[in-house]
Amino acid sequence: MITIKSDREIELMRKAGYLVSLMHQFIKPYIKEGITTKELDKLCEEFILKHDGSCSCKGYEGFPCALCTSINDTVVHGIPDNTKLKNGDIITIDVVIGYKGYQGDAAWTYAVGEVDNDKKYLMEHTEKALLEGIKMVKPGNRIGDISHAIEEYANEHHLGIVHELCGHGIGREMHEDPEVMNYGIPNTGPRLKPGMVICIEPMLTFGKRYIYLLDDQWTVKTQDRSPAAHYEHTVLVTDDGYEILTPRLD
Repeated sequence: MITIKSDREIELMRKAGYLVSLMHQFIKPYIKEGITTKELDKLCEEFILKHDGSCSCKGYEGFPCALCTSINDTVVHGIPDNTKLKNGDIITIDVVIGYKGYQGDAAWTYAVGEVDNDKKYLMEHTEKALLEGIKMVKPGNRIGDISHAIEEYANEHHLGIVHELCGHGIGREMHEDPEVMNYGIPNTGPRLKPGMVICIEPMLTFGKRYIYLLDDQWTVKTQDRSPAAHYEHTVLVTDDGYEILTPRLD
């Protein structure tokens, strides 16, 4: 069921989203060669708790950490461990933070040191695909309009679109209705209404779209080992358009 948030709920989600943005700004300087993903996770968990947030990912269906840390050919849900970042890697930091019972969610892909042109291209155009999807958010449009805009942009730039993973509604729960696919048909799906809050999150690859799941039942990788990027915002439908609740502060 799709829920319309009250003004009170929207204000709490705005605070949750801003905390997500602050955390991304906090962790960015630490993303460099030699640090482990477990160290990044520890830093972020301490930051979240210090700022009166809760680590919504930790314990969610058994996930053991506060962050998802996905390196190179890992699309999503990489589990922080003793892996050290290397110059030339890309890493996606995906986090959900709770604030007084409401959730904020955002993912960004970061370069470690100097990355090659293929990875730069992938990062640039995955983020731009996200922005193309967000442009379609306004009352009266449909979820399919967002999905189609992302698909069209990704296809124009010859990037693989992961079909098995998608965006979602968000509120008191991390994942709510509706699903927000990264491919679709315009003027289909639920109609957008003021007070809806959704997470839009293209997951694109520099190769083919096909993926597989590791034995840990979390980590998703590209079959052809091509690099993947993932950008996500929590977005509120307003009376005349949208508000990004997880703004980039850099």
